[in-house]
Amino acid sequence: MFSFGIPPWELALRSIVIYGTLLVALRLFGKREVGQFTIYDLVFVLLVANAVQPAMTGPDNSLGGGLVIIVALVLVNFGVSRLDRFGIFHRLLEPQPTIIIRDGHYLPNRLKREGVDQEEVDSAIREHGLKDVSEVQLGVLEPDGSISIVGNDAKISRTKHRVRYRHR
Repeated sequence: MFSFGIPPWELALRSIVIYGTLLVALRLFGKREVGQFTIYDLVFVLLVANAVQPAMTGPDNSLGGGLVIIVALVLVNFGVSRLDRFGIFHRLLEPQPTIIIRDGHYLPNRLKREGVDQEEVDSAIREHGLKDVSEVQLGVLEPDGSISIVGNDAKISRTKHRVRYRHR
C-alpha cells in the first residue's frame, strides 16, 4: 500500500512538470471561464486528465504515491497563487482585457485573435439592453472571458477595483 514504484521525489517532479505544462496550455487556450466551456472543451479537459495520469504516476500505483502527488500539486498551486500577487507573474498568468468593439464597429482582427465570434458578442450586446453594435461605444473581452459593453449614451466610470493584498 505504501511501497513506492518510483522514488517520491520523482512523483512530485512529474506532477509539477504536468501542472506547469497544463497551466501554460490553459493560459494560451484563451479567455474562458469554466462555465463558458463548450462540450468539446469539457471532453478535451477530461481526456487530458486521463492522458496525463500515467505520466505523473509512472509505474507507481501505491496509496503513498497518490498522496505524494496530491501534496505536490497542492503546494505548487499554493505557490502559484502566491506568485500571482506580484505584478510580473500576474501579467503572465492572467490575460489582459481586449477591446473588441470601438465606436459601433467590431474589431475583426481582435475577435479572430481571441477566438470570439460575432454571435457571442451580439448576444452580450443584447444582454446589456442594446439592439446592435451601432449602439456600442466600447466592447471589451475581459480576462475572465466575459464581455463588457458600454453603450453610446453611457457615461464611463470605473466600478471594479483590483484589490492588492498586504503582506504582513
